[in-house]
Amino acid sequence: MSIDLGSLSEATSGAVGALVSTTVLYPLDTCKAKFQAELRAHGQRRYRNLSDVLLEAISTGQVFSLYQGLGTKNLQSFIAQFVYFYGYSHFKRLYLERTGYKSIGTKANLILAAAAGACTAIATQPLDTASSRMQTSAFGKSKGLWRTLTEGSWSDAFDGLGISLLLTSNPAIQYTVFDQLKQRMLTSKRANNDVGSSAVALSALSAFVLGALSKSVATVLTYPAIRCKVMIQAADANDEVDKKVKVDSKAKPKSRKTISSVLCSIWRKEGIPGFFKGLQAQILKTVLSSALLLMIKEKISATTWVLLLAMRRLLMLNQARLKNA
Repeated sequence: MSIDLGSLSEATSGAVGALVSTTVLYPLDTCKAKFQAELRAHGQRRYRNLSDVLLEAISTGQVFSLYQGLGTKNLQSFIAQFVYFYGYSHFKRLYLERTGYKSIGTKANLILAAAAGACTAIATQPLDTASSRMQTSAFGKSKGLWRTLTEGSWSDAFDGLGISLLLTSNPAIQYTVFDQLKQRMLTSKRANNDVGSSAVALSALSAFVLGALSKSVATVLTYPAIRCKVMIQAADANDEVDKKVKVDSKAKPKSRKTISSVLCSIWRKEGIPGFFKGLQAQILKTVLSSALLLMIKEKISATTWVLLLAMRRLLMLNQARLKNA
């Protein structure tokens, strides 16, 4: 069975880009998650803005706790982006082969991107849930990956799967917008420079700008669902400050969070503005993260392709040598 090197190259470069961007922006991601997870009436809020989360970490001497759950988040991001980019690239290649088209339209691109996103959500949901709970725990009280996953039932590890599948529309919109803008820009460059496709590539700045623009569009359109997902997966607020609750929790099981219950809670306590609480922080983090990811991916994809071809060549030479031996 032949290896799809094109899809493998896309997946590897995308996963490496995700690893770097996640690590660089993780403190911002932790502040954003804790700010989004809080649900209180206006006069009772613990965090009035994103900077309050950072100030709390500094004032309590828990600055390094801004990195709690980084290992889990990196593992989740690496696997998620590898699965997504491999699936997205593979599905596009199959679509072009079976339809005979030379390019993919916007509608088909959305469907293919959503299919790749659904595969990613199912494969990485337990890690996604665990990393969210670790991030939203009280500073200095985050639990390890195994303990976080084994605290409840197996189904608890898949909290938010339904809304994660719904949010496959987010990367679908993002990468569709990015790909369409990228193709138009490259086509314009080829026409102006009169060179072959292999000689044209996006600059780091162009990839960054297109990544930021495409993610902004996707984030604004899907933000209410994004906040619901964070709240569903967030650590129980009672676990942060009240140890006495642990005694009662053995006799009284915690009620399960659902999309409808979270939506009702937001409406009752915060009103319509609550559905967009933290939107600025979300745009800042996701735009920087996605733009950085796509910029790194674009710059290393060619190198990754060469390395994979070299590895394939070495394997073929080794197999030939073994046959002749």
